[in-house]
Amino acid sequence: MATVMAATAAERAVLEEEFRWLLHDEVHAVLKQLQDILKEASLRFTLPGSGTEGPAKQENFILGSCGSDQVKGVLTLQGDALSQADVNLKMPRNNQLLHFAFREDKQWKLQQIQDARNHVSQAIYLLTSRDESYQFKTGAEVLKLMDAVMLQLTRARNRLTTPATLTLPEIAASGLTRMFAPALPSDLLVNVYINLNKLCLTVYQLHALQPNSTKNFRPAGGAVLHSPGAMFEWGSQRLEVSHVHKVECVIPWLNDALVYFTVSLQLCQQLKDKVGPGPSTFIRGRASKGPCHTRTVP
Repeated sequence: MATVMAATAAERAVLEEEFRWLLHDEVHAVLKQLQDILKEASLRFTLPGSGTEGPAKQENFILGSCGSDQVKGVLTLQGDALSQADVNLKMPRNNQLLHFAFREDKQWKLQQIQDARNHVSQAIYLLTSRDESYQFKTGAEVLKLMDAVMLQLTRARNRLTTPATLTLPEIAASGLTRMFAPALPSDLLVNVYINLNKLCLTVYQLHALQPNSTKNFRPAGGAVLHSPGAMFEWGSQRLEVSHVHKVECVIPWLNDALVYFTVSLQLCQQLKDKVGPGPSTFIRGRASKGPCHTRTVP
């Protein structure tokens, strides 16, 4: 019995030493790996004047839709801003062609991209605050850091994967409607947003409901994409959406960023699973895999 207890104590001592090595060496190796990945992600969100290379380059993207050619155009993206939009709309009823573009003195900030980049920067800050000279004392300390980093990464990903739900009056009041020259007709609304790796543009055609209309007026709530028949009140008018045109373009570097977020979140979770709250969890996990084999610990 004494021999068994001695062997168990020796095995536990080896595992405790291995856990200390995990805290002092392997954790920092993973943190360095996370920093490298997230710095690559951050480079995808290059902003004008944010680095030594000067302003972010302009990228032109052709808008398209597999279901309709009513809307065609080109969006110019520069960092987190639309610096130009050139859109042609073929009116369904009379095939009249409308053309509208951004005023030359205007840019439209894409808040989703800006927010995602800020969350990535915060995650990098959290990681760099624990440099290689820092000594983690407990597994719980590592878990706390990983939870904080994962929170920022989840928020960054959600900003790109979950567009804001807006009411039609909110879209009508948006400054985006005043970006164009010539000015948009009063029966058109435009919205722009990010969805995953795509930049989406939606054009809503409206018609006024007559005061003697027999339609039951029910204002639509918030939505990412409103459907024909959605109603709202704007000023003294009651309006209804008659046609909806959605076009989009793929932004390759947004796809890269989403992949980096996924890989980073997986690394964080793997480190959490390995460390656990403390050596007892680590020891139980190793014991469940079979007898311990002595390893050389630096």
